Amino acid sequence: MRPDTIRLAHRDATLQRVQRHGTILVLQDTTELHYTAHPRTTGLGHLDNALCRGLKVHSGVAATVDGVPLGLLHQAVWTRDGATKGQKKRKRPQAEKESQRWLTTLAEVQAVVPPGTRLIVVADREADSYPLFIAPRDDRTDLVIRATYDRGLVGGLKLDQVAAQVAWAGTRTVAIPGNGQRQARTATVQIGWTRVHMLPPTDYPMPASAPRPALTLVVVVVVVVVAECAPPADVKPLRFFRWSSSLQSASRECAPPADVKPLRWVLWTTLPVHTWDDAVQMAEYYRARWLIERYHYVLKSGCGIKQFQLETGAGLEKALVVCGIVAWRLLWLTYQARQTPDEPCTTVFATHEWQALVCTVQRTPIPPSDPPTLHAAVRMVARLGGFLARTGDGEPGVKTIWRGLIRLDDIAATWLLLRGSDPAPT
Repeated sequence: MRPDTIRLAHRDATLQRVQRHGTILVLQDTTELHYTAHPRTTGLGHLDNALCRGLKVHSGVAATVDGVPLGLLHQAVWTRDGATKGQKKRKRPQAEKESQRWLTTLAEVQAVVPPGTRLIVVADREADSYPLFIAPRDDRTDLVIRATYDRGLVGGLKLDQVAAQVAWAGTRTVAIPGNGQRQARTATVQIGWTRVHMLPPTDYPMPASAPRPALTLVVVVVVVVVAECAPPADVKPLRFFRWSSSLQSASRECAPPADVKPLRWVLWTTLPVHTWDDAVQMAEYYRARWLIERYHYVLKSGCGIKQFQLETGAGLEKALVVCGIVAWRLLWLTYQARQTPDEPCTTVFATHEWQALVCTVQRTPIPPSDPPTLHAAVRMVARLGGFLARTGDGEPGVKTIWRGLIRLDDIAATWLLLRGSDPAPT
């Protein structure tokens, strides 16, 4: 079966889930699959590191505004031609640039998602591309893009100047989880916004006689001051990432503790921002982008796509498509259990699966008459994968859940062998 056939089947199922929501997020991101250690594999190209070989993958994932992934709406896989290495990217037509992937995904999503669904396209700094901002968008589609470049604005201003002088509208206390390199911290978030008029880049191809039209956007600035302390139990976690080195100035209104660099987001958006709640919503939209990072993490580490030893790049792409659906399913289960904890687990697990799961975890040969909730079942799965479920451990992560699902697959197969088959969930 061709990879595109599998993708289309998954996309059709994703669109059915999308139709249940009035607004969805379209999360875009690019990742690399390294196969340098597989010298016999053909059909690969060079990566960002010219000494590495592999595949480039760009995904467009649909998600609810509450942060539950709904599936893939678009995915592109390509290899770089070695003949183009070293060529000036700016001299190529837009359609031949790799940045075209952002525009292609935008166009594809608008074409397939039903007109009644509002689309919020969210992307990180790589998507700070002027052609994306001026790409055709229908009335229901808007952008939230993290800024990379200190772009020119009307009036001789630059983005960095405006972001540094934005008026703060208020503060909010949030928790920044640890990431292995830093401890969990509480932080005071200050958010401000302003409306600006972006000028095209000076080297953007335009007729010499034509004026340089300005593009009206809103800039939302989120500054975090980090405090070295554990997050309080009642504070909702909010992830922040390092701010762009191209936008250097930190706000004078936020004095971080000694030896702590302030973290900052500068976000472009086509959405109107008039109130504090509007600005907070922009930060929440961008925060949800973390889901696509987790999707690529599960694809690589959970499904082990980088360890596949296949002969050709085409074979790897077929494996990628199948593993991509598995990765989405695992991520969906993780977050759905948090959003709808009281939903019965029979919507996900067949009867023999939840019965085998409960009996194994509770060490009893007799299953209960009623199935557990989805939240309880997922925690049991995570316990099979090494989750300790201690007080204060929080919710299980993707890693322990996928380990548990692998164990549950064998346990459920043995249960069927001994007790017979049961109907699967509809």
